Amino acid sequence: MKPVTLLASKAFGLTVIRLCHQLIEDHGDLEGVALIGLQPRGVLLARRLRAELKKTIGNELLAYGELDITFHRDDFRRRAAPPTPSTTALDFDLDGRKVVLVDDVLFTGRTIRAGLDALLSFGRPASVQLLVLIDRRFSRELPIQPDYVGRWVDSIGDQRVTVEWKEVDGNDRVLLHLAEGEDRSAASVAQGSSADQ
Repeated sequence: MKPVTLLASKAFGLTVIRLCHQLIEDHGDLEGVALIGLQPRGVLLARRLRAELKKTIGNELLAYGELDITFHRDDFRRRAAPPTPSTTALDFDLDGRKVVLVDDVLFTGRTIRAGLDALLSFGRPASVQLLVLIDRRFSRELPIQPDYVGRWVDSIGDQRVTVEWKEVDGNDRVLLHLAEGEDRSAASVAQGSSADQ
């Protein structure tokens, strides 16, 4: 079944810009702030945010890093194939910094928990905030909530949400994949309340 588009290219870009402005509202010129993307897909959002923030504030006061969480996940031993780690690039000290952890989709919360474990092995930040493009808020398994959200999606059952990026997928958009045999009207549940936020 053809997926439902939750965010098309123009709205996608505006959402990223809004998230950047929210960061600036809360952190000013971003000095002392570290933006850290979680591998593999959170780094795509983090890179886009970094580029937009640099255009907006006009300088490079923001520390930027990318963090691999492969061996901090609670399911890495259960996978059929051995996990392939991504790269970690953190060339600055985390002690005392305000960290904004970035991922594309917040679902169960387990990826973020793994990200926090990995992050704390590099130092003790003053604070950690979470920024996500999509929050599937009714699917949480751990008590983790984002500080910055691009869009809330109230997906149900076996529905899936995927984020496509122009850099790797050829297009910027967010898609809702319905379960097999599911009525497309179920997509309005996910879309309807997300627009109310």
